[in-house]
Amino acid sequence: MTHSQNNGSGDKEMETKTRPTPNSLASVASGRAQKQPGTAPLGSGLEARGVHAWFGSHLALRDISLDFSAGTVTALIGPSGCGKSTFIRTLNRMHEFIPTAAFAGQVLLDNKDIYEASVDVTKIRLQIGMVFQKPNPFPSMTIGENVLSGIKLAQLDVPKSERDDLVQDCLERAGLWNEVKDRLDAHGGSLSGGQQQRLCIARALAVKPKVLLMDEPCSALDPGSTLRIEETINQLSSSMTIIIVTHNMQQAARVSDYTAFFLSDGGPGELIEVGPTSEIFTKPRDQRTENYVSGRFG
Repeated sequence: MTHSQNNGSGDKEMETKTRPTPNSLASVASGRAQKQPGTAPLGSGLEARGVHAWFGSHLALRDISLDFSAGTVTALIGPSGCGKSTFIRTLNRMHEFIPTAAFAGQVLLDNKDIYEASVDVTKIRLQIGMVFQKPNPFPSMTIGENVLSGIKLAQLDVPKSERDDLVQDCLERAGLWNEVKDRLDAHGGSLSGGQQQRLCIARALAVKPKVLLMDEPCSALDPGSTLRIEETINQLSSSMTIIIVTHNMQQAARVSDYTAFFLSDGGPGELIEVGPTSEIFTKPRDQRTENYVSGRFG
C-alpha cells in the first residue's frame, strides 16, 4: 500500500484526551496475523489517485492517494473533521449526492476510473457497497425482504427458487442467521441496533460487491454488538476489500491490516501516513501520527 503526500511540518499543542495506552494498542495490532496484499482469490483492488473534494468553495480534502489491496481491511483514523468520511464517500461516488460537492482526481476499480463519463454510477455502487454509521434497514420490510431489497432496486435477475438460499447465505456471512432464521417475516425495525447493522451488511452483500465501505459502523452500538460486527469484518475480508472509518483505536488495531492517518491542521484534510497497522501503532514514521495514536490529541 502506498501514498503520495506532502506531510508538512510542525505540530500544534492540542488537548490531551483519554485513549488506550500505546502499548496495549501495539499489543493488539501486533497480535493480528499480517496479510499479504492481493492474495485473496476474490475481491478487487481499489486505488485513489490525487483525490480532492470540495463543498462549495471549501476544500475538504487535498491530494489523497491510497491503494486498497484485494482481500485486506484498511482503517481510516484521525480526529473529527479531517475528511475521513468525505474521502470514503468519494470511493463510490456518494460525495456527489451533496448539491455543492465537487471532486477532482481518480478512483480506480479494476484499473478503470469510476468517475469517467461513460461509467454507470448505479453499477459502481453495486460493486462498491456501503454501510453507514446509523443502521438504516427498511423498517416496514421484513428481514428477508431487506436482504433482497438491493437486488430488486438494481433489477438484478435472481430466480425465485434461489432467493431463499441467497437470504440465508447473506445473513450467515453477516453473522445474523442463527439469531433471525426463525423470524424472517418479522419487520427489520424489530431488531436490536446491532442486529439492524448486521442486516444492513447482509443487504449490501446480496448484490455481491467487490469492495465494502464502512463509515463508523459501530459508533452507535454496545460492546457486544461491536464485537459481532468486528467478527463479521474479519470473516468477510477473505473475500472482498474492506475500508472502515473508525474513531476507535482499539478497533482499528483489532480488525485492520493497514491503517491510514488523516489530519486537518486548520486546512483541508490530508493523508499524513499509511502503513501496516502493527507499524502505525508501534513505530509510526511521522511525529503527528505518534501524537495521535498515543492520545496526545484528538
